[in-house]
Amino acid sequence: MAGTFTGTARLTRLALRRDRIQLPLWIVGTTALLAFTYAAEQEQFPTEADRVTALRTAAESPAILMLRNAPSGITDGDMLAFQILAFLAVLAGFMSILAVVRHTRQNEETGRTEMIGSMVVGRHASLTAAMIVTAGANLLLAALLALTLIGNGLPAGGSIAFGLGVGAAGLTFGAIAAVAAQLSQGARAANGIAAAAIGAAYLVRGLGDAFGEVRPDGYTMTSAWPSWLSPIGWTTLVRPFADDRWWVLVLPVAVFAALLAAAFVLADRRDVGMGMISARPGPARAATALLSPLGLAWRLQRGTLLGWAVAIGLFGVVIGSLAGTVADAFAGNEGAARTIRELGGEGALADSFFTAMLAMVGAMVAGYVVQAMLRVRAEEAGGRAEPLLATATGRLRWLGSHLLVAALGAVFLLLLAGVSAGLVAGLSAGDLSDRLPDLGAAALVQTAPALIMIGYVVLVFGLLPRLAVGLGWLGFAVSLIFGQFGELLNLPQAVRDVSPFSHVPALPSAEVSATPLVLLAVVAVALGAAGLALFRRRDLAL
Repeated sequence: MAGTFTGTARLTRLALRRDRIQLPLWIVGTTALLAFTYAAEQEQFPTEADRVTALRTAAESPAILMLRNAPSGITDGDMLAFQILAFLAVLAGFMSILAVVRHTRQNEETGRTEMIGSMVVGRHASLTAAMIVTAGANLLLAALLALTLIGNGLPAGGSIAFGLGVGAAGLTFGAIAAVAAQLSQGARAANGIAAAAIGAAYLVRGLGDAFGEVRPDGYTMTSAWPSWLSPIGWTTLVRPFADDRWWVLVLPVAVFAALLAAAFVLADRRDVGMGMISARPGPARAATALLSPLGLAWRLQRGTLLGWAVAIGLFGVVIGSLAGTVADAFAGNEGAARTIRELGGEGALADSFFTAMLAMVGAMVAGYVVQAMLRVRAEEAGGRAEPLLATATGRLRWLGSHLLVAALGAVFLLLLAGVSAGLVAGLSAGDLSDRLPDLGAAALVQTAPALIMIGYVVLVFGLLPRLAVGLGWLGFAVSLIFGQFGELLNLPQAVRDVSPFSHVPALPSAEVSATPLVLLAVVAVALGAAGLALFRRRDLAL
């Protein structure tokens, strides 16, 4: 049995060397976000009365509970857990799935596993090394989060529970990614399965908190049963700084062990390079559309676009369904109104709510375009771009085709969100003309940040291809935090201005201005043009 793990130590060192930049960026960035949030909380809620008002607002608003989590108290630690604990669990989850898939399925896809396997390496060594690195990263993240809170004077017990809750969520999603890597036949599919699990876990946790029971004090809550079905829900149910329910951590540890055992069993039952879910055989003759680079780009991107369309369409329906209740939920509650206006700008409260929600859709679409554009790096690294570019197909035409598909996909997703939200809101009000045009236009102005992200990814792909994946997602994360959460975190305006999200007109709560949209478009074109020029002049890099 020991022979199946031969070479694990060396593969672990190799994985650590490959991740010497990406994992530290994830860990340090997540810890810094916690520190910024704590500093902003001290300014935003300086008194106990401010906290009670804010939490009473949250307890009465399913929309806020979906985005945050059920409040558990009014201390500094309680407020911090309410504001950011679930989001940190999401970040730990993405860090974990990317690391696990990178060192398992991606290695098989690029041929590294077969080359390494020709030496004295056990069958389980690669998966074990990936899980050791991922577990170590989550433990280090948990420790840094706890030390950050302790250093700010918060109770040690709650701080450690806070950190371990986030780390436990990361471990769980890492194990889910390990199973996905055995089921799928490609790294993108494995990442997609695991990312969908994170999205589902966040949604289920949100439903559990939204339908939770408000306690007699009016500002703390008991989550409903769906939260117990979610790994992110388990993190919040630890209730750090309130109850410190350590026993809840048994759930993610048990699921981690069970899923890891399942991953090892599945690894024994498949060939290297294959997945338990076999790829469908293609047709005997290729479609005529595949004779062009644009047709090929669409064929490669359509699965990703479909998955995002389902998620964003459902989110649009949820936004529209809240149209009839948002004004009543926030009426007379200045704390809730202030929070929504910080996210959505000044204007009528319902309009500010829709602005905030559609800004979140804009962030989701920006995430889609990053994923879509990084497909070109996967094609290059996998050796599939080289034979294609050896034909009459030019580099600019090949890369431009992927750029066009990503841009049109972003417009489609934004229209889908705006139309679905507008239709549901209009049907609820009995007048389709009441919301459909406004929300459609409000969604479309979010195209500008998506185009900026496309240009940025093209630039890093042309300049630093081997770091394109890490830098691409890092740029997205920085833009999201500075732009979407800059106001809530009390970041300086100069810092918030770095993000393209900060310059989007706040429709429908404010009048549209063409100037920032034109400037964003110019920046997007400049970034894309620079990236295309750099790609045209550099060598292909595996």
